[in-house]
Amino acid sequence: MTNEELRKRSREQDEYSADSIQVLEGLEAVRKRPAMYIGDVSVRGLHHLVYEVVDNSIDEALAGYCTRIDVTINEDNSITVVDNGRGIPVEMHEKEKRSALEVVMTVLHAGGKFDKDTYKVSGGLHGVGVSCVNALSSRMTVEVMRQGRKWSQTYEKGKPLAPVAPVGDSDESGTITTFMPDNTIFQTIDFKFDILAARLRELAFLNKNILLTLTDRREPAENGSSEEQAHLTENFYSERGLIEFVEYLDVNRERLTEKIIYINYDKGDVPVELALQYNTSFSENVHSYVNNINTIEGGTHLAGFRRGLTRTLKKYAEDSGLTSKLKFDINGDDFREGLTAVISVKVAEPQFEGQTKTKLGNSEVMGSVDVAVSTALTNYLEENPRDAKSIVQKVILAATARHAARKARELVQRKNVLSGSGLPGKLADCADRDPSVSEIFLVEGDSAGGTAKQGRDRRFQAILPLRGKILNVEKAMQHKIFDSEEIKNIFTALGVTIGTEDDSKALNTSGLRYAKVIIMTDADVDGSHITTLIMTFFFRYMKELIENGHIYIATPPLYLVKKGKAEKYCWSDEERDAAIREMAQGKESSVTIQRYKGLGEMNAEQLWETTMNPETRTLRQVTIDSAAEADHIFSMLMGDEVPPRREFIERHAKYANIDA
Repeated sequence: MTNEELRKRSREQDEYSADSIQVLEGLEAVRKRPAMYIGDVSVRGLHHLVYEVVDNSIDEALAGYCTRIDVTINEDNSITVVDNGRGIPVEMHEKEKRSALEVVMTVLHAGGKFDKDTYKVSGGLHGVGVSCVNALSSRMTVEVMRQGRKWSQTYEKGKPLAPVAPVGDSDESGTITTFMPDNTIFQTIDFKFDILAARLRELAFLNKNILLTLTDRREPAENGSSEEQAHLTENFYSERGLIEFVEYLDVNRERLTEKIIYINYDKGDVPVELALQYNTSFSENVHSYVNNINTIEGGTHLAGFRRGLTRTLKKYAEDSGLTSKLKFDINGDDFREGLTAVISVKVAEPQFEGQTKTKLGNSEVMGSVDVAVSTALTNYLEENPRDAKSIVQKVILAATARHAARKARELVQRKNVLSGSGLPGKLADCADRDPSVSEIFLVEGDSAGGTAKQGRDRRFQAILPLRGKILNVEKAMQHKIFDSEEIKNIFTALGVTIGTEDDSKALNTSGLRYAKVIIMTDADVDGSHITTLIMTFFFRYMKELIENGHIYIATPPLYLVKKGKAEKYCWSDEERDAAIREMAQGKESSVTIQRYKGLGEMNAEQLWETTMNPETRTLRQVTIDSAAEADHIFSMLMGDEVPPRREFIERHAKYANIDA
């Protein structure tokens, strides 16, 4: 770095000072009502703490002052985040009469991102700020390297133990944040490497040329020898940004076009960046972001993308004469089948709405994205006629399949009307008609279904047996899906419908008959496969049920350990071994172990006690932490490519029998 560049950087650091920190409100209610600020206190809320701290570092990167962010899961499950940004200001805050660092760390919504001159765009603004993380941590220490000095302050449950103080000299700049989540607030403080890795990978794609690292000091590296490589570490770095993001998402799909279409439009007030590619699959996978925030509910930027894409492709198809012989109209859905796209916009003052506050509401963004897509896509189609023809032919195929699927849906609905209630014959419904207290078990096989029917509480529990493995929707056209008897039974039993004139995949959940939809399969490899097939179906065609917290997975026990009249159910090999030691007391021969390979091996009373009774069972609620990562995993697990699937199973299934 030249002397002039160093002087410029010093001036910019001086400009980012205590005066840049604005205070909006206090921090009093965070510990009393943590779910209001981070969503919940389960695994999702726990990991959100890390995202908030990393967001601060990403904001420094967006402003041009940070090139590296290191995240470490420490041995005690605390988290350390290190960046090489400018460092949080430590000077005295004029209004608060205390260090700006202390203000940032102890006052909700205090920070430089509320000052337009300090941060032009900010992802962290959508969150609750690092002060909320501080409030929900039993202990936090922040170290700041800034202007030749190193400063530090430590907090307990959000309260500083002492004023900000210098602790030495430093020729570096940046911030080191270490925090331990409060185990009296969170259900668990066990951080998951893969969940954090998914978010950091996403951030690397969205912010090219920034190195993010994740290290787990609880886990040794597979082949690590040196001190630096002694622990599980993964690096995330992208030179081509969204292009590599789409490549990652489509790695298990057969591409239809030769190259990824990339658009970087910076001529208006809203910079628009997006990458898209068509593949031979039958699903639409469009992921949208605003200032690095995953807008899972879409919004105006997604609407602008769809409008620009549909209008441009439709005009090209009509002008080329490729759709002249089609006897029915093409709608917007048809243009998006087999499409993978990532849209990223930067908005100075984003307005979020929707149930989870992840839907962009800024009206001006729609026009910006529409213009960007229309302009760039028109040029691409003219310059790449072979790709253009392949895309239009794919659209025609999608329209034809949608037409057939609509006929199949109408046939199903007519049969339901003629048969009275329209409910599947195999459904053993519950007596209560209040959806808020009712639940349905999707059970593998008629035998296990029969046991579940005998063991259930008929007042509020319904049972729908499924015959064998349902259709793999990842590799099926939509009309084939509606020909599947098992899938039709799921739709009609749940009381949801799919498809409108404008959107063939729109889900109507107003008639949902159960608050909990519970997948209950055998605790073996086949059972896991069936669960994955059902989950693929829900992710591709009923994602709203997952997002709204309706989908659960039952956890039947693996073992029953008995000694005389004493017995204990176990859900893992570790629990089994502990139970054996406890019961045997050095005499293992007197202990018997029963391994449950299927639900049918339990009688009705055992199934109720271990898996169905709300008082004693354990249900795993299905959530989507990253829609992009989930898309990648489902396409890999249920697609045609075998090697990546084998690698995934070997890495994640601790006790898996890998078949060829």
